[in-house]
Amino acid sequence: MLTTNPFDDDKLREECGIFGVSGTDGEAAALVALGLHALQHRGQEAAGVTSFDGREFHTHRAMGHVAGNFDRDEVIRALAGTVACGHVRYSTTGETALRNIQPLYADLASGGFAISHNGNISNAMRLRRELVRRGSIFQSTSDTEVIIHLVATSNYRTLLDKFIDALKQVEGAYSLIVMTPEGMIACRDPLGIRPLVMGRLGDAVIFASETVALDVVGATFERAIDPGELVIVQGTEVRSIRPFAEVAARPCIFEYVYFSRPDSIAEDRSVYSVRKAIGAQLAIESPVDADIVVPVPDSGTPAAIGYAQQSGIPFELGIIRSHYVGRTFIQPGDKVRHLGVKLKHNANRALIRGKKIVLIDDSIVRGTTSLKIVQMMREAGAAEVHMRIASPPTRHSCFYGVDTPERAKLLAAQLDVGGMTDFIHADSLAFVSIDGLYKALGQPKRSDTHPSHCDACFTGDYPTTLTDQDESETVDQFALLAERVI
Repeated sequence: MLTTNPFDDDKLREECGIFGVSGTDGEAAALVALGLHALQHRGQEAAGVTSFDGREFHTHRAMGHVAGNFDRDEVIRALAGTVACGHVRYSTTGETALRNIQPLYADLASGGFAISHNGNISNAMRLRRELVRRGSIFQSTSDTEVIIHLVATSNYRTLLDKFIDALKQVEGAYSLIVMTPEGMIACRDPLGIRPLVMGRLGDAVIFASETVALDVVGATFERAIDPGELVIVQGTEVRSIRPFAEVAARPCIFEYVYFSRPDSIAEDRSVYSVRKAIGAQLAIESPVDADIVVPVPDSGTPAAIGYAQQSGIPFELGIIRSHYVGRTFIQPGDKVRHLGVKLKHNANRALIRGKKIVLIDDSIVRGTTSLKIVQMMREAGAAEVHMRIASPPTRHSCFYGVDTPERAKLLAAQLDVGGMTDFIHADSLAFVSIDGLYKALGQPKRSDTHPSHCDACFTGDYPTTLTDQDESETVDQFALLAERVI
């Protein structure tokens, strides 16, 4: 059953995580399920695994978490094969429904074709309209299916050339794992917006969204897939091609702020260390006279440690998280929905009472969670509540595979910092600067002309064209109506 955690609904959500393995001794699906479990934080609405046994493809897809859907022997036994890929999902493009759960699969002229996608195709609606006019029949509302139809209708001869032809027609962000009877392909878009890494487990080649998934299955990290690179695995042969014109990479900077697990390595940097450095930079930029530094668990913890070490203010667990409560049973429309916060987090009253508190969180999106947290601290007797955020204000929506509210619902798009402070009822509020965020990554500041990362959610500087978004803002609805009637 699909559920909602009322404490985390005010976070930006990564769309999904992907994992693939080629060349095992027959336990490919079990490894994929284990890897997906390590990536569960990247998508908690649905999960799927597809395997290939040399003759047939087998798929199991289900709503909910990996545990509970892929922890039964009969499920894993039914996913026979030495090659498999999987996907955990939040919905961004396409509604939450069984038909949108990946891997998506289709029987093409060349044989079976399974695909797992992390990211978002920003011209998917335009491409879909063109494909439908040419006779394509879509089975899902996911933007990922556009890639399948582009492959199926390509005039190139080989499957690899058809796939490259398809990718050259799409805009936006994608990390992909594709399975065909010929082998497995893993690739990233030319800007490398979404992450993808490669590892080894004996003779098997493994691809995953994060290095932590390699750790969990006992694989050795080999390298990141480069932006614009396709890695093809056929039996024991592994080769790489780069069919796109080289451009400056722009990987998502929010992977460091929140998306990735802190025990992952991204771009040869420890995510945990970067988050501590962000917290330290925040303490330099926005000091406050306080008694204790309190993280908003769990995402605010590394930054809070960095803030405490830099400022000399003691780090304390002023909010206690229950690890025995999953995504709660309280639905979004429930009148007692706000009580769900205390099912998972509760103030440490004996510690908080009478203290001046610095609360550290990774971001503010709608502001509703921050309001609840500040209220929780005041009810616990805090003398002052100061909030510090380990990212710049989130003022713009993401169109690259992140479940972002429309801009009108982003608190920082509607209010300045003073207005946001009043909204959450804090004594003070401050965000790390955009230059401070880049300093935590080891750079002097953000380059206005050639930024090294995609930071559009903070700056509005989108690294690709946004065809669907631009067309939706300028479309003539009467013209569309006339087109349908004709």
